[in-house]
Amino acid sequence: MLDKTRQNFCTLPDVAADVKAKVAGTLEWVGMSEIEMPISLNADVDIPPTVAKVRAEVSLDDESKRGIHMSRLYLACDEVFSHESIDFASLANLTQQFLTTHKGLSHNALVEVDFDALIRRKALISDNSGWRSYPVTLLLVREKNRIKHIELDFSVTYSSTCPCSAALARSLIQQNFKESFTADNLDFDKVIEWMGSEQGINATPHAQRSTAHVRTILKPDCTQVPLKQYIDVVENALQTVVQAAVKREDEQEFAKLNGKNLLFCEDAARRIKHVLKQQNEIEGFWLRVHHHESLHPHDATAEASSD
Repeated sequence: MLDKTRQNFCTLPDVAADVKAKVAGTLEWVGMSEIEMPISLNADVDIPPTVAKVRAEVSLDDESKRGIHMSRLYLACDEVFSHESIDFASLANLTQQFLTTHKGLSHNALVEVDFDALIRRKALISDNSGWRSYPVTLLLVREKNRIKHIELDFSVTYSSTCPCSAALARSLIQQNFKESFTADNLDFDKVIEWMGSEQGINATPHAQRSTAHVRTILKPDCTQVPLKQYIDVVENALQTVVQAAVKREDEQEFAKLNGKNLLFCEDAARRIKHVLKQQNEIEGFWLRVHHHESLHPHDATAEASSD
């Protein structure tokens, strides 16, 4: 066995704990971000296990202490993410563990989890289905002995057909029709054939892939992640979400939905705001839509919130 002298000689220095800060002061958040962790999600839909990037932080409330114990945050995350299904209850317990291992140093803690969730989506008409990937963020903030803030963020990709472009295209088609037919030579079969030709429909409106970023603040007692519930709410409001598995009948239905749901970015933002305001379990929200224009080299954007 080592004697006490040798034991003391082998003790590793702990500068963060043993050395006082040269400039005293509290810090709101200290910790780590981009921690690589496996994640199995406890949500309202089956999500294949994937990889998450985790932010783990605590407040530094002892002005004299130079730093916190970073390794304790990592080890706590490793224990939870490696052995549990992640939901807001497990994240609440994790933040409590952060504070337990930083007793006297920290009063507040947070954990933020970023990952892509794969959800199986049915085709519009056919019996096929395919995977869609949704960027997701979970955030939980603990203030002393209470859950202060729970957040579920996600993004939805959809198609937006410009109402102005659609009106201009219809105007050109009307003009083309007048040039091709007169009141005296209207033949039903010829008109039908003309309407189905490139010569007849000589203009189409422009559409673009678009993105809605949604941030929801949930009630503090929320446990299971209501991911599909709120993604469905937003997608059903927009009606023109991008598809995975597509046969011709699905593509035709998608074209029909785009024609029935012409969207400026303002229209999309208002639709999402309207449906989110009707969700009783949401305490607040923020949203921003980007229409990645095919006409312009820039985006059209709109933003709204519950406040």
